[in-house]
Amino acid sequence: MISVQRSTQTKPRPSDDQLGFGQYFTDHMFVMNYEEGKGWDAGRVIPYGPLAIDPAASVLHYGQALFEGMKAFPQKDGSISVFRPEFNVQRLRNGAERLCLPQPPVEGFLAGIKALLKADSSWMPKTRGTAMYLRPTLIGTEGFLGVRPSRQAMFFVILSPVGQYYKKGLESVPIWIEQDDVRACPGGLGAVKAGANYAASLRAAQRAKEKGYAQVLWTDVTHKQVEEVGTMNLFFRIKDTVLTPALNGSILEGGTRRCCLELLREKGIRVEERPISLAEIRAAWKSGELEETFGTGTAAVVTPVSVLAGENEIWEMKKGFGPTARMLFDEITSIQYGETPDRFHWLQKI
Repeated sequence: MISVQRSTQTKPRPSDDQLGFGQYFTDHMFVMNYEEGKGWDAGRVIPYGPLAIDPAASVLHYGQALFEGMKAFPQKDGSISVFRPEFNVQRLRNGAERLCLPQPPVEGFLAGIKALLKADSSWMPKTRGTAMYLRPTLIGTEGFLGVRPSRQAMFFVILSPVGQYYKKGLESVPIWIEQDDVRACPGGLGAVKAGANYAASLRAAQRAKEKGYAQVLWTDVTHKQVEEVGTMNLFFRIKDTVLTPALNGSILEGGTRRCCLELLREKGIRVEERPISLAEIRAAWKSGELEETFGTGTAAVVTPVSVLAGENEIWEMKKGFGPTARMLFDEITSIQYGETPDRFHWLQKI
C-alpha cells in the first residue's frame, strides 16, 4: 500500500500561459527504495524536496542513472489520463538491466505515478497544448568506491505542468548536422535513456545553439548515417514513402515514434525503418523529392524541420507542417486529450 504524506506548504500554481517547459514542479513526489536481499519497498508519496544520498553514491561517481519522460492529459470529462505508460515502464526496465540497476516492479511503477497524479491533481493544467509531464528516475544510491553495480537504488517520480517545448510553439525548427561529436556508438548506451547520453550531447547542442540552430542531428560513428535529433526521433517523407532510421542499438526508441509508425501504417502510407545516409537525404533534397522532414518526441509530439545545415551546406525546406506531420500531430494530440476515440488503447485513466 502506497502511503501519502501531504505537504503542509503548498506552492503557488502558475497559470497555463506561464508554463513553458520544465520550469515548475508540483507539491509532491513519489519515492521507492531498493536494497539487495530485501527488494523494493511499497513506495510513498511525500512532499517535494531535496534527496538525501550518500556522497559516495554510485550515481555520483559511476553514472548509474536513467530516467523517463511521459505525459498525462486532462480529459473532456474532467478526468486525467496517462499516455502509454506501459511503454515507458518497459523502456526504463530495459535501461535498468543495461545499467545493472534493479528493475522497478511494473505494478509499483504504475501505482506510484497514479498515486502521485491523484495527490497533485489540482496542478493539472486545462488548456489545449498543456499537459502534466512526469519524470520517473532511477539511480544507484549505495555509498562505496569501487566499480561495481550498486546494491541499493532509489526510484522517484516528479511532476511538472508544461506548455510548449519550443519557445516559438509549433513553428518549424532549424537543425545542425553534427560532424564531430558522437552521441552513442554500437554496444553503448544509446538505446536506453541514460543520463550519460545527455551529458555527452550538451557540448554539441550548445555549439549548435550558438550558431542559431534549435537542435543537433546526430550521426553514427562514421558521420555518414542519420540517427536521431537531440530529444527526438527523425522522419523523412521522400515521394510517397516515409523513412525513419532503424533501431540499431544506438538509437533510443521513442513512444511517439512508435505511435507515428502505427498511424502511418493504419493510413496505408508506405513506411520504411532502415539505415538512412546523409547522402540519400542530400540527393532527395537536391532532386526535390524530399517533401517533409520532422522530429517526434514526448515533449513536442511532432516538430517540422525547416533547415538541415552542416559546415559546407544548408538544406532549406518548406516551413511549417507538411501534410504528413500535420496528420500525425493532429491524430496523436486529439487522442491524448480525449477528443477522439482511443482506438489504439494508448490512454490509462487514473
